[in-house]
Amino acid sequence: MRKSLTRSGDVTRRLGPQSQTVDPPSRQKPPSLAKASGSMAVATLVSRITGFVWKIQLAWVAGLGVVNDSFTVANTLPNIVYELLLGGVLASVVVPLLVRSQDDPDGGQAYTNRLLTVGMTMLLAGTVVAVALAPLLTGLYMDDSTGKANSDLATAFAYLLLPEIVFYGLFALLSAVLQAKHVFGPTAWAPVINNLVIMGTLGLYAVVPGEISLNPVRMGDAKLLVLGVGVTLGIVVQALVLVPALRRTGFRYRWTWGLDSRLKEFGGLALWILGYVAVSQVGMVITTRVLTAGANGGASIYSNAWLLFQLPYGVIGVSLLTAIMPRLSRSAADGDTEKLVGDLSLGSRLSTVLLVPISAILTIAGSAVGIALFGVGEADIADAARLGDALAFSAFGILPYALVMLQLRVFYAMKDARTPTLIMIVMTVVKIPLLYFCADRLRPEDVVIGVLLVNSLTYVVGAVLGQMWLWVRLGRLQSMRVVKVIVQTIVAGVAGILAAWGMTLVVDMVLGDGAGPRLTAWVHLVVQGLVTTVVAFGLLVAFRVPELQPATQRITRLVRRG
Repeated sequence: MRKSLTRSGDVTRRLGPQSQTVDPPSRQKPPSLAKASGSMAVATLVSRITGFVWKIQLAWVAGLGVVNDSFTVANTLPNIVYELLLGGVLASVVVPLLVRSQDDPDGGQAYTNRLLTVGMTMLLAGTVVAVALAPLLTGLYMDDSTGKANSDLATAFAYLLLPEIVFYGLFALLSAVLQAKHVFGPTAWAPVINNLVIMGTLGLYAVVPGEISLNPVRMGDAKLLVLGVGVTLGIVVQALVLVPALRRTGFRYRWTWGLDSRLKEFGGLALWILGYVAVSQVGMVITTRVLTAGANGGASIYSNAWLLFQLPYGVIGVSLLTAIMPRLSRSAADGDTEKLVGDLSLGSRLSTVLLVPISAILTIAGSAVGIALFGVGEADIADAARLGDALAFSAFGILPYALVMLQLRVFYAMKDARTPTLIMIVMTVVKIPLLYFCADRLRPEDVVIGVLLVNSLTYVVGAVLGQMWLWVRLGRLQSMRVVKVIVQTIVAGVAGILAAWGMTLVVDMVLGDGAGPRLTAWVHLVVQGLVTTVVAFGLLVAFRVPELQPATQRITRLVRRG
């Protein structure tokens, strides 16, 4: 029988198919994990696709050189500062704390108001300071010594983009409140609206006359203003569209000051998470400096390759994590270790079945993806090929990355923010020497490939450490079930890669030397993607992997709805 701890105000757990369970308003029964994550996956897929489209648009209209590099670094700064201020905390411990507060007599209303008040105050103050320190921030992340980066242009973009910090925070805060109430749709669809605003901005950028001046950089350049203001506007809209959804839940925000014991607990957890973010940003600083000191386009190539790397995780992993976090938090709050381990194991196995075959596709088709999608407009074919090669060499890290993110959520659900920080320290200690090794030993144009490879290796280290630590904390983790699924999917993925490689040789014989690089890339992409998919998932069906069934059932239902 499932282990459970009884708490005041809790209702009896379902013990059998005939039992009836009555949920109080503050403890509404969550939707099934498959249903919740499946619904979000559709919105997340659209979000990732539209986000990917505007990245391609940017490469088309600005190339993959200095302008794109400078914008990419500046556009990363709001995320970095936001994470240092509050982002890691919001993504990690706010949902568990809000779920626990639902046992309050008022359903957690007062506690939520206090969290929002403290969070928004910190974000507003941090945004003002960040804008004032924009030149120092860009100087930290860029290396002008080689003449291959333009920190003045990045600083100009930063002045326009850093105000996003407060709206990133507002979006995260409102999302956490909605997720604690098991409302996931608005949060998943809001980034789509942001991406549409940015796509419109890039369309306007393309038709605005003139060019961005590099020497000297002028804040009054029309293209610079259009790009900076338009991208910031997208984040503003993304945050504000959540307000109606929050009101529909019955929540009404009131500016509320004051501390209680749980907010002090929140502060203790937050300090460890800020340490986690700070350590991770040390690695990010070194990564960015290594990239901007290498060949032109390193930062933008890295950014786009990282976007493609995260695309499958964003559709599958993020949707799964968002749906599973309230469940993990409730299990931890109730002391239900068995259910906590069960959800961790299920999340690991579902991630494996869906992500490893996709990793196989990107491994064999990475080069074709880069040229087919980015070898257009102002982008150089060689840069597009480097982007694809970087993706192919790092694709094996998609599953370790997803497992690390899942493991962190389990630690945070148990109100343990110390262990993730210690794991991140180890990962960063491994990462930094390897980054400098890449900078020293690789050709400048190959540094970005090495950097992405190092990223994936680092997440392998993190996944192994996290699993060992959770085994110490929770005991048996159903590890053999997870390992069995991993082995089966790796075998299926390798078989898919080999079959696609053989088919590529046949295709090249048919095409000959007459086809151009873009046409060849598109043919390779279609053939390699289809062959790898059919062989990999076909073998998983032949292996009778049980975790494949809920995923295929969900996809079938979505197709029928369409």
